[in-house]
Amino acid sequence: MTMLRSLTASTLLLFGVTAYAADAYPTHAMELMVAYQAGGGSDNTARAIAEAARPLMPHPLVVVNKPGASGSIGWAYVANAQPDGYKLVLMTPEMLVVPLLGIGKTTIADFQPVARFTDDPSSVTVRADAPWDTLEAFLDYARANPQKVTISNAGIGTIPHIAAVALGEKSKSTFTHVPYQGSSPAIMGLIAGDVQATTVAYAELRQHVETGKLKTLAVMAQKRVAGLDNVPTMKERGLDLQYGVWRGIGLPKAAPAAVLEKWREVARALSQNAGFQTTMVKQNLTPAYADTPEFVAEIDRQSTAFTALVPTLNMKD
Repeated sequence: MTMLRSLTASTLLLFGVTAYAADAYPTHAMELMVAYQAGGGSDNTARAIAEAARPLMPHPLVVVNKPGASGSIGWAYVANAQPDGYKLVLMTPEMLVVPLLGIGKTTIADFQPVARFTDDPSSVTVRADAPWDTLEAFLDYARANPQKVTISNAGIGTIPHIAAVALGEKSKSTFTHVPYQGSSPAIMGLIAGDVQATTVAYAELRQHVETGKLKTLAVMAQKRVAGLDNVPTMKERGLDLQYGVWRGIGLPKAAPAAVLEKWREVARALSQNAGFQTTMVKQNLTPAYADTPEFVAEIDRQSTAFTALVPTLNMKD
């Protein structure tokens, strides 16, 4: 009897999996969770994905913002949900860093990456009326005035935060780090004069540089950024710092293979959609599509690097 029950349970389980795979997923609306406030690069990316995916799916993908605890609140919301494909996560590199700071219990291992859509390098940007016109002048002032230079970031443990801390340690400067809940408010804090600099990705503040409100002194990229031909990379100035913010989508780790494949198909279609790519550029984001294998490999590489790097940085300030 016990064996019969076991076989029956196994048969039902197999039937359930087969039925799910054959089911016309999705049968109702899905959520794409963004762990930051509305208005920033992550939110803009998520909303562009949701809008572009609408004609490709029988039901809408609805963006849900759940900021707090450096992103860990939103990540836990998806990681702890039923892994049926109806809750997706907007993935960012902070998912690799925040757990290393002891914040939250959700890690990158709780998710199945699907595809990357954008990748943008961090910058060192100040107000247009700031007294520094070069990175050297900015760092000279910071070294001569410890903790007087305030730098905004998108939250504790975010890539802009790590970039600023690494900049301070590499250049032997001491900054006062001011965390905001997202890149957009961090940029607004700089424009308002509440802080003196930011290390938010250049793409997210480009419009303010182009309109003359801000000026970028350097970018943390392998090569100079298009449109910023006169702005050097950190490496050109003797500080080999390369940090950037990528964004993609993921599912809970135990999501069905059929759901993963469905979203890979959607992501591939979006990568070839000229309208979607144009929207990314208009929203000051840099398209950089990567399918699941490439995305997973890059995450693994960065995870190894951050695991070695983060403990060496003074993240308390």
